[in-house]
Amino acid sequence: MHFDVFNGDADGIIALVQLRLAEPKESILVSGVKRDISLLKQVDVKTACSVTVLDISMEKNTDALNTLLKLGISVDYTDHHRPGDIPNSPLLTATINTDANTCTSLLVNKRLNGQFAHWAVAAAFGDNMTASAVSLAQSLNLSDNEQEKLKAFGIYINYNGYGRTVDDLHYKPDELYRLLVKHDNPLTIINEQDSVFSHLEKAYAEDMALAESAKVLADNDSCKVVELDDEAWARRVSGVFGNELANRSPDKAHAVVTKNTDGSYVVSLRAPLNNKQGASDICIQFPTGGGRAGAAGINQLPQAQLESFIATLTEYYK
Repeated sequence: MHFDVFNGDADGIIALVQLRLAEPKESILVSGVKRDISLLKQVDVKTACSVTVLDISMEKNTDALNTLLKLGISVDYTDHHRPGDIPNSPLLTATINTDANTCTSLLVNKRLNGQFAHWAVAAAFGDNMTASAVSLAQSLNLSDNEQEKLKAFGIYINYNGYGRTVDDLHYKPDELYRLLVKHDNPLTIINEQDSVFSHLEKAYAEDMALAESAKVLADNDSCKVVELDDEAWARRVSGVFGNELANRSPDKAHAVVTKNTDGSYVVSLRAPLNNKQGASDICIQFPTGGGRAGAAGINQLPQAQLESFIATLTEYYK
């Protein structure tokens, strides 16, 4: 059997949409909420003959990856996060680019020579890579209205990926993928009545309205940190609200923290849009932290380390 393993956010889902539109293949889908990135260990090594991996950190899946390769299972890996040490194996095809202005869907778009580039535009917008998204959209001669629609759709798909478990999400990632892959162009979905787009648009607006009342923990010249309630809506909106704050104040770093059931915090960090570096360097200083230069996170920041995180964030971008 072939396994498709992908992040449950806009970038991961849309990367797979593009790839399977171009290269249809029966596969077992493995995904989860955006922060569930240790996904390779879910591949059944007894039945797998090949694996495609999209938009999950190789560094966080090293042991599982090495196991697959040692068992003779070929792996095609495309990602834009810190890879750690890339295994040297003829069974591994690795397309890794950690540039802060690219994402997995853009890498897949390049691989496919722009065959489904409208999808890549939506993904880049969803990953808050606005400049890259606009550049690609302009090369396609998309109107301002079409760009805005693709931007909104990318943001909504990305928003859908955030949650403590898939029960927090409006659509499970594999379910959402199956709905999207039916369309060569995302604009066709956007223009349909009672579509995935319209359902997510309504939910997004409701959750973002609640997020505007977030408690401010820190606000200085270099960063802003806000805390959201321990509620499903807050977990869903944590990433996209961070993007929205970053877009409003591009010279500042922004962190959105949400409490876990054990009292620790989930942290979603965005580097300043005008200085897209350092987010992963900050987060890896804390247990369960990781990500990429422009955006990173911590899955379980102990409550006692919250002040240390804020101090580290402030000092880094001073």
